[in-house]
Amino acid sequence: MNEERYILFDQYLQGELSGTEKEAFERQLDTDSELAASFETFKEVNLQLHLKFGIETERNAFKENLSKIASKPKRTKKSKLRTLQPWYYSVAASIVIVLGAWVLLHSSKPIFTDYNQHENAYFTERGDVNANLKLAQDAFNAKNYKEAITQFEIILKEKPSPEIELYYGISLLETNKLKEAEVVFNELQSGTSIYKDKATWNLALLKLKLKDYDACEALLKTIPADYEGYDKVKELLDKLD
Repeated sequence: MNEERYILFDQYLQGELSGTEKEAFERQLDTDSELAASFETFKEVNLQLHLKFGIETERNAFKENLSKIASKPKRTKKSKLRTLQPWYYSVAASIVIVLGAWVLLHSSKPIFTDYNQHENAYFTERGDVNANLKLAQDAFNAKNYKEAITQFEIILKEKPSPEIELYYGISLLETNKLKEAEVVFNELQSGTSIYKDKATWNLALLKLKLKDYDACEALLKTIPADYEGYDKVKELLDKLD
């Protein structure tokens, strides 16, 4: 349930998880890109609420009410109409505040998850039957980036190439290994391969993920207008203005 997920996010941010629970949650973030994206959005909303409204009391009430929703037995529509409790209106109001803050945040600055739609890898269709390459391709296309990283690292030791390095860097970016990803993208950006501009784009996305908007904008402005994905470059530049 989403309510239980939000409670877990809040407990992690407030330092309420045990060491074991924290490690398990962080491992899940590394392997589940959808969960990681939801967590990033939750963090942004949580920060915006504190900056805009300063509602620590409301945060606690919201968490308590989410717990009630998660544990409360489901009722029929008829029963719900007859037995709405006061806390129901409280949590509804809290949700409105959260959604309002999310809309405010979303309209002010672009976020990483709006732009991390990566094209699929098609290594093996060009006749290369390397087993690790096939595993890397399938894992990347399935968004199993942790497994893709393992396979890409094996391949890069045997037969490095700019193309593999690019997809390796993207996998690192998606699993929040940002320092390692930045090294990969910087090397490609400073090179002369056909993946130079794609590396610059992904480096800009990395800066966007870090909310370093100035660095993101500066990188985007170095991408030439004939870049195949320049429509997205222009769109992101406009939102950063």
